[in-house]
Amino acid sequence: MAEQHDWLQNFLRRRPVSRRGLLLGGLAGAGAATLGTTPFGRAAYAATDEAPLLVGGRHTAFGTDPARQLRLAGQLTRSPGRGRVLVDIGPTRALGGTVEAEIRPLLSQVPQVDGSILSVEQFYVHAAFDRLAPGREYYYRFRVPGGAATPITATRTGHAKGRAGGPFSFTMMGDHGSNHTPPGAPKALFDDNYYKDDNQPTVAHASAITAAIARVDPAFHLLAGDICYADPSGMGRPPKRTTTGQPPTGFDNYDPTVWDVYLSDIELSAARSPWMFATGNHDMEALYSPHGYGGHAARLDLPGGGPQGCPSVYSFVYGNVAVLSLDANDVSFEIRTNTGYSGGAQTSWVERTLKGYRNDPDIDFIVCFFHHCAYSTTSQHASDGGVRAAWTKLFDAYQVDLVLQGHNHLYERTDPIRGNAPTRAALDGSTIEPARDGTIYITAGSAGRPRYAFQTGELESYRGKVAAPGSNIVPNSYVWAPDGTKVTESISWSRTRFDNYAFVAVDSTPGHPGGASTLTVRGIDEHGAEFDRVTLSRPCPRR
Repeated sequence: MAEQHDWLQNFLRRRPVSRRGLLLGGLAGAGAATLGTTPFGRAAYAATDEAPLLVGGRHTAFGTDPARQLRLAGQLTRSPGRGRVLVDIGPTRALGGTVEAEIRPLLSQVPQVDGSILSVEQFYVHAAFDRLAPGREYYYRFRVPGGAATPITATRTGHAKGRAGGPFSFTMMGDHGSNHTPPGAPKALFDDNYYKDDNQPTVAHASAITAAIARVDPAFHLLAGDICYADPSGMGRPPKRTTTGQPPTGFDNYDPTVWDVYLSDIELSAARSPWMFATGNHDMEALYSPHGYGGHAARLDLPGGGPQGCPSVYSFVYGNVAVLSLDANDVSFEIRTNTGYSGGAQTSWVERTLKGYRNDPDIDFIVCFFHHCAYSTTSQHASDGGVRAAWTKLFDAYQVDLVLQGHNHLYERTDPIRGNAPTRAALDGSTIEPARDGTIYITAGSAGRPRYAFQTGELESYRGKVAAPGSNIVPNSYVWAPDGTKVTESISWSRTRFDNYAFVAVDSTPGHPGGASTLTVRGIDEHGAEFDRVTLSRPCPRR
């Protein structure tokens, strides 16, 4: 990835685009500089300072302590100049407090196939709030110079660590994207609207999933990588943007304005429920250093706290559940652009963090989420041996309860696994004990991108369409090897298979001393219908 970024910088130095040329949309150097005019909700980004200054694409996140830290963010339609963007916040709709937001500009200069440079300057606003009260609703709005303000919206801090906060729910999915197309780009390049043999070709699936999540109103939402597909190739190569086909060999198509439509799309849920992101292969955007993740620093609020240089590696505790976001790009055998970039620091951090959480008597469940799959059977990506080699022994050793994965565009749940093998059957509706039985792995890269297929002859199996006994035996699955080849494996851990658009909803019910806490994990389709359920149970220690 560093080599790709160096190539890009050398290319741009030979074709300079002045900042003045960028802002005026004029010509500079050898390439044409055009300011992006991209959708902002129903309006459009403007190339002049006379256009209305608005805030949209609002999204919230937690800091390292969800009980006391909230991060509020949005996107500006244009540069605010010397004006200040303010955030009003308070425990009621009367608000009561005001802080100045931080403005993070992001200049993107993308080489294009025709030899010109697409130059786009985006402006993001962020406000960090610490020392808040746990488990409380807070109301907020953004205000810009001239008096325009966003609607007053409610968001919430998390439960303090432990069981006293009571029940809560969270959601998860991966491989999302947008059903809206950036201006100037035909359908099929930067959006999800290119269905071929889809069973519901008229449904905007990514938007439907976002709406279904908003109806759940989760305490937080986890997105396991492949966020918006501004880079539809997903290989981490240097960019060569085109709207007329595929980029040249060795390059990735890239359009930063896809982020504009995406953040606008998820505002329905993300303006209220914190959305917590992991990174996938389509999130390695070589335009930005380091490691292709520099653009995320401007657009997103990632909590930090992980190993240095790994921005999407972090953890947090919400009530009795500890959550770890991991970057599988660092360990993947399949897509090796960023493989090994942490020098082993991430895996060492994973072990230390899991050990600390498992030894904490106030934490019942440990949940990890990331992109590439340790266990999956699809024909496209299946299982990544690099993920297995780096982390599954640690998941066994520290009794991780639930692992949530993306990458494969469908839903698949395993039986509990320990030592690379299933320990028992976990049929729909089962209750399992992870301390004894092992870890459940779920693939849910089913949030909007065109669907993948299971292996030839492998049958779907879910509530209302249960395959015959023994259908969990898949003789022709495979796992990616260190040399990037596929090694065939016969597996018996694939329990639920749903080849359609879906997300995961998880309900935590803390127990009392001497009783048991439960984590109920449900597969939900884009229309809100449940098709799979398994309950994880752990005893609560006596005081």
